[in-house]
Amino acid sequence: MASGHGISYHHVVVRESHKHVPDTTTDLYRQVYWARYVDWSLTTPLLLLDLALLAGLSGGVILMIMVADVIMILTGLFAAFGTEDTPQKWGWYAIACIAYLVVIWHLVVHGRATAMNKGSKVGNFFAAIGGFTLVIWTVYPIIWGIADGSRNMNVDEEIIAYAVLDILAKPVFGAWLLFTHMSIPETNVELGGFWSEGLKGEGNIRVGDDDEGA
Repeated sequence: MASGHGISYHHVVVRESHKHVPDTTTDLYRQVYWARYVDWSLTTPLLLLDLALLAGLSGGVILMIMVADVIMILTGLFAAFGTEDTPQKWGWYAIACIAYLVVIWHLVVHGRATAMNKGSKVGNFFAAIGGFTLVIWTVYPIIWGIADGSRNMNVDEEIIAYAVLDILAKPVFGAWLLFTHMSIPETNVELGGFWSEGLKGEGNIRVGDDDEGA
């Protein structure tokens, strides 16, 4: 994005009504950094995977969280290019917010409960880093609504705001998670079943078949 790539322009026609003269229209072209959404679609599922594995969530819940997250990112991109004269733009935005609520619900309800089952240290740490992530992530749709949504924030201010949020949500989150992981052994991730033992029963000797043949 700094090199000028990953950018498209969204054409918006703003109509202004006047009492004694005909309506006037203004053509606005706003930069949309679609590369940012590509970045989010790759990094945010990994961040959620970190939290889910920390809490010890099941594979099915993890899959639902990650799918909802990708839906949130894609519909946010659709909203950025949505038309102004129809409910399309804010409709996509509403879908993105609903998908975000699904992510929050799974992490808060299931994540908190399963993390506490791993001990108070893990539960308290999950509540702290999960709450930190929740606050940071909630600011993103607010910035979007002010910037791309209502255009009350210019592109430069939008870039700075997202840059600060990305630093907090990624490197700060990652450093906090790794340093705490080293000091709390209970945060170790144990993947049972197929991931650690392979397909159960494969390679076992079936003595019953041989006995019947004898």
